[in-house]
Amino acid sequence: MSELIQAILDSEEKSDLRSFISQLRQHEQNYLLRNDILNVFGEYCSKSQKPETFYTSSHLGKLIYYTQEIIQEDSNLCFIIRPKIASQEVYRLTADLDVEPMTVQELLDLRDRLVNKFQPQEGDLLELDFGPFYDYTPTIRDPKNIGKGVQYLNRYLSSKLFQDAKQWLESLLNFLRLHHYNGVQLLINDRIQTQQQLSLQVKKAIAFVSDRPSDEPYEQFRFQLQMMGFEPGWGNTAGRVEETLNILDELIDSPAPQTLEAFISRVPMIFRIVLVSAHGWFGQEGVLGRPDTGGQVVYVLDQAKNLEKQLQEDVVLAGLEGLNVQPKVIILTRLIPNSDGTLCNQRLEKVHGTENAWILRVPLRDFNPNMTQNWISRFEFWPYLESFAIDSEKELLAEFHGTPDLIVGNYSDGNLVAFLLARRMKVTQCNIAHALEKSKYLFSNLYWQDLEEKYHFSLQFTADLIAMNAANFVISSTYQEIVGTNDSVGQYESYKCFTMPELYHVVNGIELFSPKFNVVPPGVNENAYFPYTRTEDRVQEDRDRLAEILFTLEDPSQIFGKLDDPTKRPIFSMARLDRIKNLTGLAECFGQSKDLQEHCNLILVAGKLRVEESGDNEERDEIIRLYHIIDEYNLHGKIRWLGVRLSKSDSGEIYRVIADHKGVFVQPALFEAFGLTILEAMISGLPTFATQFGGPLEIIQNKMNGFYINPTNLEETATKILEFVTKCEHNPQYWDEISRKAIDRVYSTYTWKIHTSKLLSLARIYGFWNFTSKENREDLLRYIEALFYLIYKPAAKQLLQQHQHR
Repeated sequence: MSELIQAILDSEEKSDLRSFISQLRQHEQNYLLRNDILNVFGEYCSKSQKPETFYTSSHLGKLIYYTQEIIQEDSNLCFIIRPKIASQEVYRLTADLDVEPMTVQELLDLRDRLVNKFQPQEGDLLELDFGPFYDYTPTIRDPKNIGKGVQYLNRYLSSKLFQDAKQWLESLLNFLRLHHYNGVQLLINDRIQTQQQLSLQVKKAIAFVSDRPSDEPYEQFRFQLQMMGFEPGWGNTAGRVEETLNILDELIDSPAPQTLEAFISRVPMIFRIVLVSAHGWFGQEGVLGRPDTGGQVVYVLDQAKNLEKQLQEDVVLAGLEGLNVQPKVIILTRLIPNSDGTLCNQRLEKVHGTENAWILRVPLRDFNPNMTQNWISRFEFWPYLESFAIDSEKELLAEFHGTPDLIVGNYSDGNLVAFLLARRMKVTQCNIAHALEKSKYLFSNLYWQDLEEKYHFSLQFTADLIAMNAANFVISSTYQEIVGTNDSVGQYESYKCFTMPELYHVVNGIELFSPKFNVVPPGVNENAYFPYTRTEDRVQEDRDRLAEILFTLEDPSQIFGKLDDPTKRPIFSMARLDRIKNLTGLAECFGQSKDLQEHCNLILVAGKLRVEESGDNEERDEIIRLYHIIDEYNLHGKIRWLGVRLSKSDSGEIYRVIADHKGVFVQPALFEAFGLTILEAMISGLPTFATQFGGPLEIIQNKMNGFYINPTNLEETATKILEFVTKCEHNPQYWDEISRKAIDRVYSTYTWKIHTSKLLSLARIYGFWNFTSKENREDLLRYIEALFYLIYKPAAKQLLQQHQHR
């Protein structure tokens, strides 16, 4: 990038740079983000009557395109440039157009001064740097391979196996010896003592089983295999055992990445899983739409059901039925004594449709009953997590009659609990963020002190740093969740380098090129959400009842608004009423477009109808705003607002009823980490318009099976929806075409079967990596513990003291 700057300075564009900087100085903001910079540059090009090519193709145009931020201080400008994904360069431009590179430390100091004129003295501020801990682990080189960590790790491990066969075969032998179930040895016994014996006995066992009928049950030749050194776990039939042993034989003789993955994925080593989802109202009925309760609850419940199903399949295929192996999945959450009619005060609840998946609710210790007996916002939850983890450990050990094999954290608080549990129990830890608040709230780290009373970001961002670095592997739903796009920073990437003024500087918060990152998108519950055309699976009474609720029922207690013409095409959206979900933005978009109102009605399923019914400040603000928009644009007769809580089956049917009426689904979030409602709408057959900010970019293929919108540009959004609607009016087959392609997209890519198979494969491979790598994680974990005890815990204690006076 320095060459590009030099090219500008060595050409006629130097005067353009000087003029552009002059225009920047007139800007009232000292801190400009990418959109601001592009707007100012656009204004400059227009005012200077530059040709269109100058904006995109000139050296200066390219520099501006790659510039993420510009900070003005005195006569200097700081350019923060992102020349490629997961990369950052920083330069200072002086008034004389001298250019000098800046260090990360200088940039963080500059940001501090911008906030509060605070000039850190040497030694004043804690500097966090996780970089050295990744120096001894393999790292990916090419940014396009970020998120494919397990593929890289398999290549790395198989190359090691090839280079130093003796050592790695010894590790493999020891790894195979590890596995037990309830005290019963699996895979190999003491008859195989050396790697040479392993290799010979594998070939002998292959010859033995290949002579038997491929469908012969394992139990009929179990004794003969045991005499050769092989215990249960290789397969349920002669054919399956032969297949597994052949993969191992190939791995021993000529290691290759796909062979390694194929073999380790079959190793029976995971039977007990904990899914931590700590905050919110976690239940199976009557909770969705409550504060902090939405997509994550749906995700975790569906994941638990499908993990249990996959584990049961794996047990059968491994030939372990004779040992009475019973996989168990526990969703760990908090118990809420004042449960408001839900089952959130019930300690143990079986997950519907499963044999051995449970919701285990552990109460918070009663520091102050006014707080701990009731729901607590995810932003206020931090003081209780350590004691919750300690108490949960005892409960989990009792429920499992032993330790779990895998702990999966969800969201920032659940990931911190997962770290604390995994550290104490020495178990593989997986993190799933769902959403990292840092990238959702603009300048949330820079102005954390102003936001602390409401959001407590100092605790949340510290918890994120702890959990993401401690995790053995991280699952994201999309690639851009990790490292963004060519012109936007990813959620994890935003933790790479940042400051929390007067608290700490993060010089290197996470290694984005670590193979711990894996993209594994979730599925959609195919029992509840399926195409509207599958009429044989739909219940006519439910269909009629929900159609009435959506379009005509008058019930002031849960429905606001009466439609003048219920036959108009419905624009539908369903989400919590909070600022990020931006349903009020969609209402305003609809209100500003008379043309859209001519063709369509707007129907929203969104939380509460009354301020006094909500205990969430953000929801209250959005309720007030939505009423204001309805009055301001006189949307009476054109909008329906349903403050209803839907069961899973009703939630699925409501999309299908909208599809019956040839409606569209709009997801207008200002930012969406993934977007489960998008999958639900698409699989139902609804043409879907979704935010271009976040995960939907990877779900929808624009104009093929859905459409991107910029929810901050209301006029453009209205135009896109209107164009689709008018096109469908002229050509009804167009709606059917987009509907069909949306359904196909979900079935080909976003099923829970794909997700759970991949997740369990990852858990086994990272378990193998931790065992064989001889990597000493203890230094990293001690560093993380220091951060927990010296930064997180004092702040949590301070917040707890505030809670005790409420």
